[in-house]
Amino acid sequence: MTGIAQAERLKDLASVQGVRQNQLIGYGLVVGLDGSGDQTTQTPFTVQSVASMLKGMGVNLPPGTTLQLKNVAAVMVTSSLPAFAQPGQLLDVTVSSMGNAKSIRGGTLLMTPLKGADGQIYAMAQGNVLVSGAGAAVNGAKAQVNHLSVGRISSGATVERAVVSVLGQDNVIRLELNDTDFSTASRVVDAINQHFGNGTAAALDGRVIQVRTPIGSNDRVAFLGALESISVNPAQTAAKVIMNARTGSIVMNQAVMLDPCAVSHGNLSVVIKNETAVSQPAPFSKGKTVITQTPQIEIKSEPGQMMLVKGGASLSDVVKALNSIGATPQDLLAILQAMKSSGALRAELEII
Repeated sequence: MTGIAQAERLKDLASVQGVRQNQLIGYGLVVGLDGSGDQTTQTPFTVQSVASMLKGMGVNLPPGTTLQLKNVAAVMVTSSLPAFAQPGQLLDVTVSSMGNAKSIRGGTLLMTPLKGADGQIYAMAQGNVLVSGAGAAVNGAKAQVNHLSVGRISSGATVERAVVSVLGQDNVIRLELNDTDFSTASRVVDAINQHFGNGTAAALDGRVIQVRTPIGSNDRVAFLGALESISVNPAQTAAKVIMNARTGSIVMNQAVMLDPCAVSHGNLSVVIKNETAVSQPAPFSKGKTVITQTPQIEIKSEPGQMMLVKGGASLSDVVKALNSIGATPQDLLAILQAMKSSGALRAELEII
């Protein structure tokens, strides 16, 4: 017997169209490192960035000057701009070394503009980098804990530009289900109309649901808060088996079922080894010591076990049955593929 679907909040099943995060990225410099910065001979862009920064500050280097920097590292700065973010709001940023710096621990990120996909600057980042790691090296010996070339700055960026979000234009919003499912979309529409009245919601397809909202921003926000809290019984997910061929990991959901089938499992191993024998001549016989190799081949065949799987077996029955014949994860990969080919496995088989 499969498990009974439990009611979930609508906010866990769907999101409001247009309410989303936007990724930001920027290129900057981390200074103040304790000799663990980029090696300038291998990362010329670090020197170019420092020279360009100094020129912008009115410092003109003499022609032919070669900078030997040890306390500077070129980094990429990333963050996410949340929905409805306003100028002045603070964001956390991640700082990642892009050169060959040994560590950016203890460094300070200089003012770095963060741009969106449209090339516009949406935030400015600056601050002390916090790296949750440590390392030491002496005389060729090295010890390191965690990663030293990636750090984080809490509240390290300030929003400078807001993303225009039109919510509830024409008093209509659209909900997008996390997974396309016509049954779940129909149940969501029924739950919304039952709570707010007929005609409030209508399904456009198996993923998008159109909902009418009240007039006025205050009433609309209160309406959306109540909308997100509605409980919905989602439709049962499709039967699916995910297999990782590299690690042997197998994950099945509770909808996986089997038709009647028989499974035979057995192991055949071949061991080939050489035994070295030394032939020593008798004293004063003028013979030579001879080393010979004696090959030995051993074949082990464990008896196969035939197992009958009854029709309609659930996930727990499948797992117990396959474990009872001593199938390893790698064996399960082959067994499940054979079941799918024979038509006995009623599930989608996905190999990653």
